[in-house]
Amino acid sequence: MEGKLKGKRIFITEDNTNNRVVYTMVLRLSGAVLEFDRWGHSTLTLLEAFEPHLIILDLMLSRNIDGFTIFEEIRRDPKFQAVPIVAISASEPAVAIPKCIELGFSGFIAKPVNDRLLPDQLARLINGEQFWYADNHYEME
Repeated sequence: MEGKLKGKRIFITEDNTNNRVVYTMVLRLSGAVLEFDRWGHSTLTLLEAFEPHLIILDLMLSRNIDGFTIFEEIRRDPKFQAVPIVAISASEPAVAIPKCIELGFSGFIAKPVNDRLLPDQLARLINGEQFWYADNHYEME
């Protein structure tokens, strides 16, 4: 696992403490540099200083904000228009994936994440691929 994301800056908006711990352990072992925004209210401010290679958005956040809203705010800033953004969410993939595609996300990964696959999945997104992963827990068309 070590090195797949070496030096890649990944920004994560995630309100769940357990998920942030998993991301920290798995992605740092792969060499990534991480920055977090727990609630989504400071995402744009934190992104300015961080200059990410990839942005991860949870779609279902607390405190009256969601990942779709944050996505639209990020994309309004020309500086971040080329940065891939992936939704990692427990939202129903059959509903969330079409909406993510319509808005212009680079991908979707269903929760719970597979910690063995996650570094490769994120590397693919950073390298310009679109990636839609719902595991075998869901039926996708």
